[in-house]
Amino acid sequence: MKSFIQLASSRLVLFLQPLMFIGTVLVISLMFPTASRFKYAYERQQIWQYDDLKAPFDFAMLKTDAELRAEQQRIREQASLVYDIDPLVLSPLQTELAEKVNALYAIPGACADASVNVARLTAFINTQLEKTYKQGVLPDVAQLPADRVVTVIYGNTFYEIPAVNLTDVAQLRQQLLDSLTRSGFTPCPELLQYINEWGVANLTYNEKRTDELLDNALGKIVLSSGIIRQGELIVSNNNVITDDIYQKLYSFEQEYLRQTSSEQSLPSVFVGYLILTTLVLVIFSVYLQRHAPLVYNRYSRLAFLLLWIIIYAYLVFIIERLEGISTYMIPFCIVPIVIKTFFNEKLALFTHLAVVLPASFLSSLGFDFLVLQILAGAVVVISQIDTRDWSGFFTVILFIFITYAVGYLGLSLITENSFLDIDKSMGIWFFFNAFLTLLSYPLIPLLERIFGFVSPITLVELSDMNRPLLRELALKAPGTLQHSLQVGNLAEAAARRIKADPLLVRIGALYHDIGKMKQPELFVENQSEIDPHEALSDQQSATAIIDHVAEGVRMAKKAGLPPLVIDFIRTHHGTTRTEYFYRKHLNDVPAAVSNDEAFRYPGPLPRSKEEVILMLADSIEAACRSLKSPTEDELNEFINKIIAHKLKDGQLQEARITFRELEQCRVVFQKIMRSVHHVRVVYPESAEGNDDEAVEITHGF
Repeated sequence: MKSFIQLASSRLVLFLQPLMFIGTVLVISLMFPTASRFKYAYERQQIWQYDDLKAPFDFAMLKTDAELRAEQQRIREQASLVYDIDPLVLSPLQTELAEKVNALYAIPGACADASVNVARLTAFINTQLEKTYKQGVLPDVAQLPADRVVTVIYGNTFYEIPAVNLTDVAQLRQQLLDSLTRSGFTPCPELLQYINEWGVANLTYNEKRTDELLDNALGKIVLSSGIIRQGELIVSNNNVITDDIYQKLYSFEQEYLRQTSSEQSLPSVFVGYLILTTLVLVIFSVYLQRHAPLVYNRYSRLAFLLLWIIIYAYLVFIIERLEGISTYMIPFCIVPIVIKTFFNEKLALFTHLAVVLPASFLSSLGFDFLVLQILAGAVVVISQIDTRDWSGFFTVILFIFITYAVGYLGLSLITENSFLDIDKSMGIWFFFNAFLTLLSYPLIPLLERIFGFVSPITLVELSDMNRPLLRELALKAPGTLQHSLQVGNLAEAAARRIKADPLLVRIGALYHDIGKMKQPELFVENQSEIDPHEALSDQQSATAIIDHVAEGVRMAKKAGLPPLVIDFIRTHHGTTRTEYFYRKHLNDVPAAVSNDEAFRYPGPLPRSKEEVILMLADSIEAACRSLKSPTEDELNEFINKIIAHKLKDGQLQEARITFRELEQCRVVFQKIMRSVHHVRVVYPESAEGNDDEAVEITHGF
C-alpha cells in the first residue's frame, strides 16, 4: 500500500505542471463571453478588403448616434412640463378678498360710495378669480419657454395648455384690475393697493411626473430608419467604407450578434475561446520549459506566473460588467515590471503576452486594446527599471502613459479620420492606468516575502558589511572575507559582460563561504604558521572542508537569507573534489584510486548563469593564487585549463549558459586576474600522472 501511494505521488509530481496550466485554462473558461463575435473588421474611410457583402437576411437600418442624439434633444426641448393644481387655494382667497371689499366700502371714507353695489362687485371679482385659477396660476410664467406645453394635473384628470396661455401672480393682479375698470367699477385707492399686494400661485412643478413623461417619450424613439432587404448589396470589394456604408455594416453586425446569441450557438463560442486560451497557455508552457526551466520546475514560481493570468482575466471580466468604467484603467504593466525585477526581460515580455492575450478575449475593446497593451508592455521591457531609483521609476511610468496616449491617438485617427472626433476622456483612464501602475513598487517587497524572491532592494540591503553574518565573518575569518570580496569583484565583472545579474552574483559571492566560520583555521587563507590538517587524515580534512557548504546553508537559513542566495552556497562547488587532499590521499594510499566519493562535494550542480559564474570565479581566484610569478601566457593557460576541467568534470551540464557566454567570462577572468598573485599552497604531484591538467584548489586546498 505504501509503495502504491509513493508511486501515485511521484506520478502526480510528474504531471503537476501540466495540471497547473490546465487548471488555469479551466478557471479562465468560466469567464468566457457567451456571444460570438462579428466575423468582419471594418472602420470608416478604410478599404473593404473582403468579397462583396450582401445581406443574408432582412435587418433594420439603425439610426446613427448623431441622429439619435438630435432626436433625443428635440424631445427634451418639446417635452411637456407637469404641474399639480391645488384646488384649495381659491376659496380662502375669495373669502379674504370679499371680506376686504366689504370692510373698505362699509367704512366712511374714500371707498364709501352708495352707488357701488358691494355684493355685485364681490361676485364679479370671484368670477374672474375662478376663471383664472381654473387654468392655473404660476409663481412666474417668465421662467417657462414660450413654445413649451404644460400638463396640468387636476385630481384624476389632466389637461395640456400652452405655456403662453398661463398666468402668473403678477399677471393675475393686472388682469383683475383691468377687468374691474372695463366693467365700470372704479376701485378706490385702498382696494387697488390691496390687490397689488395680493394673490398666490396654485400650480406646483411635479418633477417626478415630468421625468416619467420624458422617459416615456424617449423610450418610444424608433431606432431604425429603414429596412435592408435580404440579398441587397451592403458593400463591394475594395470600396471605401463611407459613413452610410459604415452604418449599414454596424446595423448588420448588431442583428448578426443578436441572432447568434441564441443558446444553440453558445457551445461553439465556448469551444472557440477555449481553443485560443489553451493555445496561448501551451505556447507559454513550451517557452518556460525550454528557456526558463528554473521557473517551470519550481512550483511556487510557476504558480506565481499563472496567477497573474487568472487575476487580470478576472479584472477584465468584472470591469466589463460595470457601467462608466473603461478596461483601459487596468494597470497591465505591473506584470512586466514585477517579472523583470525578479527574473529577466524575456520572461517579462512572454508573461505579459500570456496575460494580455486571454484578457483581450474577455474584453469588448478588441484589436485596439491588444495593440495598446502590447506596446505598453514592450516599453516596460526595454526600459531601465530600478526600484531603488524613484526618479527613474517615475520616468518609466511617464513613458507608459505617453505610449497609451500616443498609441490611442494613432488608432483613433485611423478609425475616426479626424482629430475632432477623438474621445478626449480616454486620457483620464490612461492616467489612472499609469497611476495604478505605481502599485508595483509596494507589491515587489510583498511578493518577495510571499514567494521567496529577491528584489534589488533586498540585495542592496544584504550587501551592507554591518549585517550580522558579514560582521561575524570579518571577525572570525578575515581571510575568507577578503577572498569573498575578490570573488565578488571577479564574478560581478563577468556577469556584466554576459548581461547576467551582477548585483545578485556579488551578493552570492559575499555569503558563499560563511560556513567557514565554524572552523576558520582549517582554511589556508585564515591560517598563520600552524596547519591543523597535519593532525588529521586526508579523509578527515576533506570532510571538514566539505562541511563548510552544509554549515553555510544552516547559518544562512537561520539568518533568514533568501533561498536564491542560499542556492549560491549549495552550488558554488557543485560535485567537485577537494583535489588537494584527494591527490595527497592517492600518494599515500594508491589502492584507493577508484573511490573518490568521500572527497566530493554533495552538490547540487549550478543551474543559473549567476551560479556558474560564481563557481568559476571562486575556483579561478583560489587556484591562481597558488601560482608563483606566472607570465601572462601561463596565467591565461591556467585559467583556460580550470574552465576546461569544469566542463570535462560535468559541473556545467545543468547550467543555462552558452559557450559564447562562457568564452566572454573567460576573457574577463583573464583580464582581472593578471594582477592578482598571492602565495597559495602548491599542488602535490598527482599519482595518476595528470600533471598537465589544471584543477581547482578549494580555498587553499
